[in-house]
Amino acid sequence: QVQLVESGGGLVQSGGSLRLSCAASGFTFSNFAMSWVRQPAGKGLEWISNINSGGDRTNYADSVKGRFTISRDNAKNTLYLQMSSLRPEDTAVYYCASRKKDTVEVITIWSEYEDWGQGTHVTVST
Repeated sequence: QVQLVESGGGLVQSGGSLRLSCAASGFTFSNFAMSWVRQPAGKGLEWISNINSGGDRTNYADSVKGRFTISRDNAKNTLYLQMSSLRPEDTAVYYCASRKKDTVEVITIWSEYEDWGQGTHVTVST
C-alpha cells in the first residue's frame, strides 16, 4: 500500500537548521509532484512548498522562501525539506503529501492531495 513516512523532525534552537525526509513507497514516486504542508498546534494546515515530479520546478510560501529548500531523489523515492534560519513560528507538525496534479501551483484544497504521511514534529525554541 501507499506509504509516506516523514523523519528528521526534532527540537532546534532559533536560527538552527533541520532536514526533513519523506520516504515514499507503494506508488511510482517519480510520477507525482510532492508537497510539504505544516500544521502548528491548534491551527489549520499551511502549505509551504511544492516540487514537480522531475524535481526541476519548485514553489514556496512567502513565510519560508529563502530559508527552506525542497528537493527530491527519485532514485531513492525520497522527498526532502532543508530548513534553515528556523524561527519559533516554524514550530509545527510537518507533513509530506503527494499531489494529484503534476504542478507546483499553490493548492490549499486538501482533497487535491493524493496521500499524506503521518507527520514529523519540529519545535524551534527561542
